[in-house]
Amino acid sequence: MAKLPLGQSTQYPQQYDPDLLFPIPRADNRKKLGLHDSGALPFVGVDIWNAFEVSWLNPKGKPQIALAEFHVPADSPHMIESKSFKLYLNSLNNARFESEDALRQRLITDISNAAGSPIHTRLTPTDHIAKKGMQEMSGILLDRLDIEVDPLLPADPSLLGVNQDFGPIEQCFVSHLLKSNCPVTGQPDWASIQIRYQGRPILEEGLLRYLIGFRHKGEFHEHCVETIFTDIKRECKPDKLSVYARYTRRGGLDINPFRTDHNSPWPDNIRHARQ
Repeated sequence: MAKLPLGQSTQYPQQYDPDLLFPIPRADNRKKLGLHDSGALPFVGVDIWNAFEVSWLNPKGKPQIALAEFHVPADSPHMIESKSFKLYLNSLNNARFESEDALRQRLITDISNAAGSPIHTRLTPTDHIAKKGMQEMSGILLDRLDIEVDPLLPADPSLLGVNQDFGPIEQCFVSHLLKSNCPVTGQPDWASIQIRYQGRPILEEGLLRYLIGFRHKGEFHEHCVETIFTDIKRECKPDKLSVYARYTRRGGLDINPFRTDHNSPWPDNIRHARQ
């Protein structure tokens, strides 16, 4: 962690520099979850990044802007540390590109090299995004439950359980109360989370208490989602499970990890009220 750009005083780059991208091995956290390189992962998925501060120069030196969307596969050996991603994108501010497609190809090459796997990206004019509007995640809102909870208690997987009196059903839960903290700076990370599953009914109050328990957890976004997926899969044993979190942006970037154990389509890159 000592080498991470996070938490360190940094000068913004004036020249394009792909070496600013800082890869973090996914295997380190997955070992804590009992997942090892030698075995198949219990999920597939993607990390959807949205970048709001992308700018470059055209051949005449005129600044260009766009919003960028990046899809980093969950089976890539590395994820990208967020501050390094921001610094890298800012290093493009004074770089000239023959076309928008030339920039897109450069982004794909640099980020794929850092992640260790091919990534996908697209650049979108800001007016196109505005036309899409906002949407909220669909599902049964867990936050409606009037529960008493100790918000200082850590996430406890034993709170997760199912109703054994009912057979398998399909359900989708949503909560806007997910919060974790950056493991380096301690800054809060806020998110909404959607949990889809097929199996015996998951006990709602226990699930909400479990999610609230992340409130003081110091962990990266991707790690939190994989922890939630792994705990629900182990404790509730659903036949199918998908977990999708949309985090609010920091530093002009938001990260939205998605993990699933079946042939589920990748989720829409929707934007909700807090994003």
